[in-house]
Amino acid sequence: MKRVKRRYLALQIDSENLPRAKEFINEVWGAITKLYGEHGASLTNLTLIDYNLEKKAAVFRTSLLTLNLVRASLATITTLAGNEAAIHVIAVSGTLKALYKKIGSNKSASQNNHHSRK
Repeated sequence: MKRVKRRYLALQIDSENLPRAKEFINEVWGAITKLYGEHGASLTNLTLIDYNLEKKAAVFRTSLLTLNLVRASLATITTLAGNEAAIHVIAVSGTLKALYKKIGSNKSASQNNHHSRK
């Protein structure tokens, strides 16, 4: 069985009011389903990794094979929580550590230090 390659997407959300995380993921799933149907949506293995209301940012994990499908779906989202919105992909990476390094976040240091060797 082949290993599934994953990609992590860092998103910037431009909107006045942001929905809660559950409402946001439902909007994203809705956009994917509208464009590609339930079968296409199931292939994405989409997971919300991080959602920050203050920074208006989110991080998703998806399958490498469906990366472009997810990006296209995100581009179709024009409203969130009843307000005009735009979602921008600011970085894509194969690991969370590299993604957080690309976007200049210190989150990777605290998340990845749990496996230390002596």
